[in-house]
Amino acid sequence: MADSHSSPAAASPAGGTFAPLAQSTFAVLWAATILGNIGSFMRDVASAWLATDLSSSPAAVATIQAAATLPVFLLAIPAGVLSDILDRRRFLIVIQFGMAMVSGTLMLLAWNQALTIEILIAMAFAGGIGAAMMGPTWQSIVPELVPMQELKRAVALNALGVNIARAIGPAAGGLLLAAFGAATTYGLDLLSYLFVIAALIWWKRPERPSDPLREHFFGAFRAGLRFTRAHSQLHVVLARAAVHFAFGSSIWALLPLVAKQLLHGGASLYGVLLGGVGLGAILGALIMPRLQRRLDADGMVLLSALVTAGVMAVLSFAPPVWIALPLLLLLGAAWISALTTLGGVAQAILPNWVRGRALAVYQMVFNGAMAGGSLLWGFVAQETGTPRALLIAAAGLVVAALLLHRLRLPQGEEDLVPARHWPQPEMAGEVAHDRGPVMILIEYCVTAADRDAFLRAVHKLSDERLRDGAFNWGVMEDPADPELLTEWFLVESWAEHLRQHERVAHADADLQRDVTRYHTGATPPRVRHLLGVGLPPGKPAA
Repeated sequence: MADSHSSPAAASPAGGTFAPLAQSTFAVLWAATILGNIGSFMRDVASAWLATDLSSSPAAVATIQAAATLPVFLLAIPAGVLSDILDRRRFLIVIQFGMAMVSGTLMLLAWNQALTIEILIAMAFAGGIGAAMMGPTWQSIVPELVPMQELKRAVALNALGVNIARAIGPAAGGLLLAAFGAATTYGLDLLSYLFVIAALIWWKRPERPSDPLREHFFGAFRAGLRFTRAHSQLHVVLARAAVHFAFGSSIWALLPLVAKQLLHGGASLYGVLLGGVGLGAILGALIMPRLQRRLDADGMVLLSALVTAGVMAVLSFAPPVWIALPLLLLLGAAWISALTTLGGVAQAILPNWVRGRALAVYQMVFNGAMAGGSLLWGFVAQETGTPRALLIAAAGLVVAALLLHRLRLPQGEEDLVPARHWPQPEMAGEVAHDRGPVMILIEYCVTAADRDAFLRAVHKLSDERLRDGAFNWGVMEDPADPELLTEWFLVESWAEHLRQHERVAHADADLQRDVTRYHTGATPPRVRHLLGVGLPPGKPAA
């Protein structure tokens, strides 16, 4: 067992699903989040059941679920921005305190029998805000806790922890609600948050040094959007995830109807089916390392899609319950394989400075695909019937998976540690950090024979410039000297350009060296910095 405050770069046992738990900080936080998620599922069960007692309106009851998920769409990216510009440990502690206050309020109101459907909806929305804020932040700390070679296993363990909580929480919540009442159920949820807060306080995260270039909210927001727009590898992950989960969402949207209409069961059977998915996810996480030794990320996603589609197809024929239950185990294993693989690839291709923001975009795509897909398949089932809707979704998932299999997922093996190889800009005096825009010019002497190869190489570099802070990029030639080619890019402020110096990764430095080798000048390429100049005060334009 490693020391509780050891660096994640320390050696970790090779192989095995549970290898990341050798890092004790990760192990403690992982166990604490399982307790926290169990409490959250208990709270959700209590609120859903109380809603049926407080209102006979299906719309009012359904609004609680909508209120809990709406903040994810509204706040995911702002939450990602905050996770990148604030101390993540302290931010998580504040979030957990806020969610504990929600559960404490529900406990007191339930104790005094003062809950109303309106209060439940408001508290569900408040809890959704906490969940939206916590999601990208919690994912962002994982690379700080484990070695890079264990990152994908750590992501898998996080998904496993959620499914352990999903298998335990709803059932425990129902039993507690029936035996002791809502106040006790909410009280135990409150206690679970205190465990998470204690674990976060115990974690001695290294203090970040004071940074004069620390980003502010709106600038960080724009930088995150620019990064996401310019990162072609992330686009592949987002596209694969959106299509996979849009089709796969059909089974989640229609599972209550499967239990009631096709399997002729009630709420208890529906709960057993959900438990089967959770158990299957746990078993899937245990066998994933063996599969990953034989299949790459693309193979894992394809296998997941085929298994999920097969389960949906068989369920559409209303099999006996004793067949349906093993099918739900397979579904859980396939589902966690897709979640873990796509999430792990997303983690592996993101540098730390923008991790929270980019993961927030991934979270929005995932939740959007699930929500939009659920609505779509609900409508299809209403028009064509549940069995046919399942078959259509299964066929669509297979076709989409086979077509997108050619759109290969990135390997995620690039060195994204900052290289810090750019020299400091030459300046006649201090430049205000908010001064801008800034144009950076890099002049290359390139022979006619090397011109095409140089242009191909420098265009590969354009994505890096745009990801790390530029909002425009191009290459120009001097008509008086065709062998003088100038790469230029624009950055919104001097501070943002200085941040570029700290963001360029070793992998991008290799791209820059590929470009520079075509330069034939006796000295290195000349770099110039031009600052935007406005009119002096009181001087109107001519």
